[in-house]
Amino acid sequence: MFRVLTIAGSDSGGGAGIEADIKTITALGGYACTSITALTAQNTLGVAGVHPLPAEFVALSIQTVLSDIGADAIKLGMLTNEAIIRAVAACLPASLPLVLDPVMVATSGAVLLPDAAIAALREQLLPRATLITPNLPEAAKLTGLPVETPAQQIAAGRALLAMGAKAALIKGGHSSDDMLNDYLITPDAVETISLPRLHTRHTHGTGCTLASGIATGLAQGMDLPAAVRRARDYLQQAIATAPGLGAGHGPVNHLARSCLGAASGG
Repeated sequence: MFRVLTIAGSDSGGGAGIEADIKTITALGGYACTSITALTAQNTLGVAGVHPLPAEFVALSIQTVLSDIGADAIKLGMLTNEAIIRAVAACLPASLPLVLDPVMVATSGAVLLPDAAIAALREQLLPRATLITPNLPEAAKLTGLPVETPAQQIAAGRALLAMGAKAALIKGGHSSDDMLNDYLITPDAVETISLPRLHTRHTHGTGCTLASGIATGLAQGMDLPAAVRRARDYLQQAIATAPGLGAGHGPVNHLARSCLGAASGG
């Protein structure tokens, strides 16, 4: 069974963060290990509180997992502050695929990453990323570029490659188009992944789900475009069959199955 280490915050509502990652990795046939960066008190209506863990403990949990169980890929999510980002960067093996979901703002609008931490993420983690998966506001924040048109979104992806990332997936969920277009930018190509927009408020944890799904595919030996397509199809099914929990931005259905035959776990 192929192993994915997810390094992210815990969502008490179960729809995003570590909880979404574990469910996604398991649904796609992987084995999930975790390093928790922060505890959050949240539900579908918003984030009531964030309690960061000490950076040295985050590093210890990473080192402890890798020294015994190991990993075939790593997914990074909410990293909370500059100290944790630098501690995580110091622990990352150079040889493993790394999917970086630059979590900066919750769906509710709560700020999850201060400016000093964003600067550290650019410096310490972006150059290590096999793939970075920003939404449009995150792509604009990281690059300083506009992202209103497809051409601008692709340009922002190329700017992220110039900053050191090996590939970028610019997610179109914040656009207003009926077709949701994600752009996978690599040094050699731009691939557009288009799916019908599902008009629903139950989209909490979609970024976490997509990134951990891609990391699972990479751990299983899939090439990057195939891992992205399978994870995107899985997420589409998870949104379409969301259980409708909560009065706000509800979770998706992580028990959804889609395109699971593209790779098998060990």
